[in-house]
Amino acid sequence: MAIFALAAPLFAAGKKENKVSVTFHMETEATDNPKMIFPQLANGQTRYFRRASEININDIESFSAFPSEVGEDYGVVFKLKRNAANRLNALSNANQGRWMISQVNGRVVDGIIIDKAVDDGFIVIWKGVTLEDTKLLDKELPRMDAKGKKREEKKK
Repeated sequence: MAIFALAAPLFAAGKKENKVSVTFHMETEATDNPKMIFPQLANGQTRYFRRASEININDIESFSAFPSEVGEDYGVVFKLKRNAANRLNALSNANQGRWMISQVNGRVVDGIIIDKAVDDGFIVIWKGVTLEDTKLLDKELPRMDAKGKKREEKKK
């Protein structure tokens, strides 16, 4: 058993630790396992969301930030990797009429009602992202150009 205890840190050391957290959580039923859900006020009503995220920072290929329309914060559009885009398409198709909330660095920043299948591979946080959050995103992910493609880094 001592061998396993010593070996565990070696495997964990190879993982990249993200400086920023971005997660998207699907609405679920209040009757689900209380350890697997959390309550959140959405549109004036308490709703319940899965603790396990449906989409996270590891599913994102690139991003673009924009000034939000509700204050001095930002919104962000994310281009998802192909497998995550397929997962979002299936999720959004199966969960129309339900809420999905987004968290940045552990705080809820926005929520949307799914009204149709999302089949273009993009997911948006419309508000609540700070300038500091966008700076942290810049350290983790490439920016995309106006057409939604990853910008190539200029070599010096």
